[in-house]
Amino acid sequence: MIRTTSNPLSRRTLLRGAGVAMGLPWLESLARAAGTTAASPYPKRFAVLFMGNGVNEDHWSAVGDGPAMTLGKTLEPLEPLKHKINVIHGLFQKRATGQGIHPAQTGSLLSGAVIQKGAIIRAGITVDQVIANKIGQDTAQSSIILACEQPMTGYHETNFSMAYSSHISWQSPDSPVPVEVYPSLAFDNLFENRGSLRNMSILDRVKEDAASLGTQISSTDKAKLDEYFTSVREVEKRVERMRGAEDKAADAAKGKNKPLLAMERPANGLPEDLREHARLMCDIIAIAFQTDKTRVASLLLARDLSALYYPFLEVTDGHHAASHDNSSGGYERISRFHLSQLAYLATKLDAMPEGDGTVLDHSCLMWINNMWIGRKHDNTRLPLVLAGGLGGTLKTGRTLDYLKSGDNNRKLCSLFLSLMDRMDIQLDSFGDADTRLANL
Repeated sequence: MIRTTSNPLSRRTLLRGAGVAMGLPWLESLARAAGTTAASPYPKRFAVLFMGNGVNEDHWSAVGDGPAMTLGKTLEPLEPLKHKINVIHGLFQKRATGQGIHPAQTGSLLSGAVIQKGAIIRAGITVDQVIANKIGQDTAQSSIILACEQPMTGYHETNFSMAYSSHISWQSPDSPVPVEVYPSLAFDNLFENRGSLRNMSILDRVKEDAASLGTQISSTDKAKLDEYFTSVREVEKRVERMRGAEDKAADAAKGKNKPLLAMERPANGLPEDLREHARLMCDIIAIAFQTDKTRVASLLLARDLSALYYPFLEVTDGHHAASHDNSSGGYERISRFHLSQLAYLATKLDAMPEGDGTVLDHSCLMWINNMWIGRKHDNTRLPLVLAGGLGGTLKTGRTLDYLKSGDNNRKLCSLFLSLMDRMDIQLDSFGDADTRLANL
């Protein structure tokens, strides 16, 4: 049965089959049939992509605006999108400085809260979850929280919990949002894929509804729908390969009487090749935004104190160890790899038409790190890039430099207040800021 949601801002059709509900992209034919117009507002989305432990500061640079913008080596993957990005220099979280290394530099990154040492964790609700609490009722899921790496347990030598290093999204001061690390489970959740038919293609299960819908829409929308189905099927095929690895790992863990999360990659069923893992997670966010399944997402590409390895980049050290030589060519390649995930996701969203623009035009993707220089654990400025124009409310194609503006005028939380304003969420203060970021 084809069902269309009644919420005027959510105007999405669902295709249903046995144990599955498939959201669809914006279709102008159905919008007109529902009595809406092209002038109707399109949903605004917000996503955070995080990489921990700093960048190679020698190659993280951007100067100029518009066509004259020049990007440094690490930012080169964004060259085709530079008219739709903002590179922001010099922002920081003052409460995350001078408290110790790693967990203290991460736990308040998206909240600006004062975090607590010892056995009782306490941070603050993060900007993504503030947004999710406000607009999440308009979508099936208030947010999706993904990661390419398992969380850590225990305590750092600074007596801060490793939970602060393992999570960037917090739903309350004492509760981080659990991350989903398995692409197959994230995919299943996206399409409400459950039950004994989980291994059967979702497209096969909704084909009757899809055929019926095809008779109700224009030829332009039919082509758009076919393209969407092709994209979903391509992702589904890649997910299925990983589903088998995950199931095999779960059986092995059970045989050893060990929790799956305690096993090392790839014995835990996570993709051994990080390139495939990261791209799949980005694909899942793209589909979720395209179909209005959610309007808020976060993706932890490499957590603080990351243990990821990059043989495909010819780097022998793990991420954290490599960050202690962050000015090396190897660590620059690591930084560029993770920045390229922003480019990949932004490009996908920019290829999705929506009204007179694209899904990227109605979104804001924020790529951020918890440090600037890993070998010094220096977080007095943070690498940060925004992509997308939030429905025309955010001017793009700029380099913004706040490094010499004074500490009170370069607060990361001031940026968050400014972004929330553009999403119709107006707060008097957030974290350590009660003013908006100038010139944004």
